[in-house]
Amino acid sequence: MQQLATQTNYNLKDEIKAYWSQRAETFDTQPGHEIFSESERAAWHALIRRHLGDGKGRKALDLASGTGVVSHLMDDLGFSVTGMDWAEPMLERARAKAEARGRTIRFFLGDAENTLEPDNAYDVITNRHLVWTLVDPKAAFLEWHRVLKPGGRLLIVDGDFVNQGLVARLAGRVAEALKTFGIGAQRPLHGPGASLAETHRSILSRVYFSKGARAEAVVELLKATGFSSVTVDTDMRAIHRAQKKNFSFLKGLERATQHRYAICAVK
Repeated sequence: MQQLATQTNYNLKDEIKAYWSQRAETFDTQPGHEIFSESERAAWHALIRRHLGDGKGRKALDLASGTGVVSHLMDDLGFSVTGMDWAEPMLERARAKAEARGRTIRFFLGDAENTLEPDNAYDVITNRHLVWTLVDPKAAFLEWHRVLKPGGRLLIVDGDFVNQGLVARLAGRVAEALKTFGIGAQRPLHGPGASLAETHRSILSRVYFSKGARAEAVVELLKATGFSSVTVDTDMRAIHRAQKKNFSFLKGLERATQHRYAICAVK
């Protein structure tokens, strides 16, 4: 008798959603995610202003908003911010944070690749560390282009977290060696932690940018989906300098030498 293939409607996007739902509990405790100093906050404000200017009440959609870190930065600068994420545990924390800080940011559940928002609805779209996780970035970029108003701006902050340079590889090996002696355990956790590390690797191996989200590849897709005036900003030094105060020496060196960038594009 022929054996029937097992079928499931639980796909890669569902795995990604579940993964980030699990990460929500510790997300704000990790440097590089939440902001831990006013110098880092100022560095992020400077990056955003460099590409988007001050908000002046303009409507901004922060995609994959997580616990609302970037949404709050945008709110600081005077944007009227809506945060969208598809992990409900992230949204619960984002809403609680906004209430505690007296912010009027709206957070709601949604898919960044299919927002269901109206055409020409936003002046600005932002996202941080979303693009590397996209299953279909071309479809996502077409969606973001549709939702932006004519002349609206998209700001992507992301990086290549696959192709490690010599410094990053060395830092990883030294960190692993130190762990065997119990050194470094007191440092804040970075990344998914041991329990989710394999899930992270599995997801990363199957997303579109499984070989690394290089800026030039992102730019090519943005242009192919109708965006113009696409610029790449790799000057993240002020942010990294502020963050490294909460990193080990090796982690700070690794982050400063990774291929990280901000890409701004116009509809």
